[in-house]
Amino acid sequence: MSSAVPPSDPDWDLPDQPLPPSQNDAQPKPEPDRSFRQTVLLTIAGTVVPGAGLIAARRHLAGLVILGLFLTAILSLGIYAAVDRNALLSLAVDPEVLRGIGVAVVIVGLLWVGVVIATHLALRGRVNQAQRASGGVLVGILAFAVAAPMAVASIYSYEQASLVGTVFKSEKESRSATRPTLTAVSSDPKDPTPEDPWADKPRLNILLLGGDADQNRTGTRTDTVILASINTATGNTTLFSLPRNTARMPFPKSSPLHEYYPYGFTAGDGGNAEYFLNAMYMNIPNTVPEDVLGETDDIGADALKLSVGEALGVKVDYYVLINLQGFSRLIDALGGIRVNVNTYVPIGGNTDRGIRPTEQITPGPNKKLYGREALWFARGRYGSDDYTRMDRQRCVVNAIIRQANPANVLARYEDIAKAGKQIVQTDMPQEVLPLIVDLSLRVKKGNVRSIVFKNGVSGFVSADPDFDEMRRRVEISFDETRNLKSNTASPEPDASGTATKKSSSGPETESEDVEASCAWQPEVAATSRPFVS
Repeated sequence: MSSAVPPSDPDWDLPDQPLPPSQNDAQPKPEPDRSFRQTVLLTIAGTVVPGAGLIAARRHLAGLVILGLFLTAILSLGIYAAVDRNALLSLAVDPEVLRGIGVAVVIVGLLWVGVVIATHLALRGRVNQAQRASGGVLVGILAFAVAAPMAVASIYSYEQASLVGTVFKSEKESRSATRPTLTAVSSDPKDPTPEDPWADKPRLNILLLGGDADQNRTGTRTDTVILASINTATGNTTLFSLPRNTARMPFPKSSPLHEYYPYGFTAGDGGNAEYFLNAMYMNIPNTVPEDVLGETDDIGADALKLSVGEALGVKVDYYVLINLQGFSRLIDALGGIRVNVNTYVPIGGNTDRGIRPTEQITPGPNKKLYGREALWFARGRYGSDDYTRMDRQRCVVNAIIRQANPANVLARYEDIAKAGKQIVQTDMPQEVLPLIVDLSLRVKKGNVRSIVFKNGVSGFVSADPDFDEMRRRVEISFDETRNLKSNTASPEPDASGTATKKSSSGPETESEDVEASCAWQPEVAATSRPFVS
């Protein structure tokens, strides 16, 4: 006979009974969806403000460190920009710094993505399968939102470094016989006086040249010659356009070139095209010793700077040469320009050979012109003359000044940088770029006036110019930019909102307000005749 040992639990043979609910189980559980919504919102907040999500997840030490670093970086940049903007700009145009920024941005982007992931994991509680998948998608989207702009910023940094390094050489790497020393512009461009780095230089004069260099051409003729004289205190700018066929261009008596051309750049005949203004860049280097002005990378540009400066009675500081054959690429990179087209403008054609154009730009207010059309708007002269073309060229320059805003440039920066490297040549050194960039912000806010020297107008004769009279007009125009309220002809909007030309009610002026001169003129457009039927 065997005996069974009963279990210690006296109720071992009773049916299963439900256990009484514990105190914790008696409390209502939080809704999973509501908890997950909070996780989503806090993850987004922790992405926008790194560290905030970790603090909400009670990871206080890590969250406070990350948040402190983030706020310190933002505040430092803000204070740096407010206290010494030129020093900050100097970093933005230093190729070595830009390459370092490109690497640093990638590292920061990766760390930021890591913070996003860590924040979500720290915040996430018990979730079901669908919420887990949704959370993964959310983190992926936020990580992309962080990484994409960082990648773009890194690319832009390298593009900017390449652009600056290609177009703008440092003072030690480049040579110029005519550009000013940096001390003439600022005692130290990386540490300028806080009041105004241009205090000792009231005007900056930049020679804008449009060259026709092409693989089918030998040499470059500068068919476009415009001096941009900028009032450094106000940003007000005056454009002086010289006809390409201007003869007898002078040189300062102190220049060695005066010994070679004591009567100006001429062979005695004001109608000899090989001695016109547009031939100087190509022909002078072939007729004088290459070191006649001292060490220089471009004697043709130096000769033009000296000669145009002497003709207008100013000292030209820098030049910018744009290859007009590639100009259309720059306009396309900018997304086109908007100008008022008051007359039919031919595309193609040759007046001298009797070849009619097969296309044309039709008149219209505020028209959007892309690369090819913008180039012909600036260059087309079939059925007209150089002076009409010069009038349009100043409108193109003004349109670029007005429309090359930071937002537009940033949105298209990669294309602009690539186009700039291919078509721009200058003697501006890297060291002066921070000041030039800072000044350009004033130029965008200032007024633009112009003088177009036209044959038979105000005593100007292109074959035998009166340079004393030209200098007088230039000096008067500088006074006009100092008193713009009484001299500026402000354009008035018409019913469509487009500015129309208004005659100045003030006294006669030597210079014209470019906004008014380039405004929509319906009465002119109505009488314009097409080139193509």
